Amino acid sequence: MMHSMTAFASRTGQLGPVSWGWDIRGVNARGLDLRLRIPDGFDAVEQALRRALTQGLGRGNITVNLRLHRAEDATALAVDQAQLDRVLGALDTVQERAFAMGVTLGQPTAADVLTQRGVLVAGQPAGDDAALVAALIADIAPLITAFTQMRATEGAALRAVIVDQLDKIATLTTAAAGAAADRAPVVRANLRAALRRVVDDVESIDETRIAQELAMLALKNDVTEEIDRLRAHVGAAADLLDEAGPVGRKLDFLSQEFNREANTLCSKAQSAPLTRIGLDLKAVIDQMREQIQNVE
Repeated sequence: MMHSMTAFASRTGQLGPVSWGWDIRGVNARGLDLRLRIPDGFDAVEQALRRALTQGLGRGNITVNLRLHRAEDATALAVDQAQLDRVLGALDTVQERAFAMGVTLGQPTAADVLTQRGVLVAGQPAGDDAALVAALIADIAPLITAFTQMRATEGAALRAVIVDQLDKIATLTTAAAGAAADRAPVVRANLRAALRRVVDDVESIDETRIAQELAMLALKNDVTEEIDRLRAHVGAAADLLDEAGPVGRKLDFLSQEFNREANTLCSKAQSAPLTRIGLDLKAVIDQMREQIQNVE
């Protein structure tokens, strides 16, 4: 089943006074690029999330956010003892220096000390961290499942668009074959006219050399190989769409081959109808390449 790299999923949960919200977003990328924004202190959750994403996804730029909220955050406060000691030591140094220079300073209050950066921190209710980590880790699998399902839904829509574009390419390729056949008499007439001009201007003629030159000119104008390769590429792309697993890289390479054949077809056209078909082919191929950029 084809998957799109562009998708979104979210999930919420709660354990006691702690609630959380996940959101995961994906866009296209050449490889798997993970950007995880997990609150500090939840390294185990981040490691489990990284493992699950690596195992479940093949390509994409993936951003995951986890937001935590504790109902008692407004009142649950604690003093960082180490930071408090550093602040008190600094205050003592300032007082001694001021005294040595004959400067009198007022005594700081407890409130002054508590306002110093890092002294007062949000407290953590004792005993619930392990349970919270376990709950968050258990929530990872459903989150990724929802995300993968959306990638599959988007992939199905993407597949339908690409199939339609392949059908257009196949139709245009058939039209190109018809236009090439229609221009054959004109090409032959042009070659004969060129030959007559050469014969009229040259007294001695190497018929073998002339035959070789005409054969080379005919080969340069022949688009049979380009048409055959375009048809083969359409078949190969259709087969890739039915493969299991990531096929985006293969389709992207194949779209480059499509474009190369269309360019060569235009350069060899030598007729307005065939040139128009070649330009239409290039337009459809470019549209298909844009869609393929989102395929995992």
